[in-house]
Amino acid sequence: MRAKRKECEIALQSQPSTPDLGHWPRLAAVEEEIAAACRAAGRERASVTLIAISKAFAAKAIEPVIAAGQTVFGENRVQEAKAKWRALSELHPRVQLHLVGPLQSNKARDAVALFDAIHSLDRPSLAEVLAKEIARQGRHPLLFIEVNTGCEPQKSGVLPENADTFIKSCRETYSLAIAGLMCIPPAEEPPAPHFALTAKIARRNGLKLLSMGMSADFATAIEFGATHVRVGTAIFGERARSL
Repeated sequence: MRAKRKECEIALQSQPSTPDLGHWPRLAAVEEEIAAACRAAGRERASVTLIAISKAFAAKAIEPVIAAGQTVFGENRVQEAKAKWRALSELHPRVQLHLVGPLQSNKARDAVALFDAIHSLDRPSLAEVLAKEIARQGRHPLLFIEVNTGCEPQKSGVLPENADTFIKSCRETYSLAIAGLMCIPPAEEPPAPHFALTAKIARRNGLKLLSMGMSADFATAIEFGATHVRVGTAIFGERARSL
């Protein structure tokens, strides 16, 4: 066990160095804003999960945020997450990892093995392979269906008018337990209507979890019922480089 821990420590030391971004006060400020948004919405703070988006940040930048008490992190790419979190997870077994970026079907096996939640289920072919991997591995990550509320061709996600049918198909055809919905509003539009639409689709399909809101708009998302907010820049600062 000691040898394994030493191996993990060596792996972490080999990560590229990162500047001191003042993680602790950033995290505290985000927590305060979430608490204020929950109070304004008449909600308990415990009803909202903060996902710290650590994509493109090395393990040394993530460690202080874990030390400050953050336990849920999000990554955009399976390969990057595997490279960083194998060692981090050994050292911090309580940490949960969420995939918030698009998922290729050929990465589904690794995704099911690595992540505690997948926020980007958006097509039948992916539903089919996820169902097979969940059954094979016996792991059951939370599954969120991504809804492309802005109908943006460059983005992944199910179109709003197809959401009900896709949710039903995931449940009945692939026997998947769908936990909730995720959305990313168009950058140039007010986010509130997109959050409202996502919440409406979730309600009529009996889904309780909503992955909505990022650094610039998570307070608004909480007002519209977000249960998971994805915050990166407000915690880690601007992403200067990728791994």
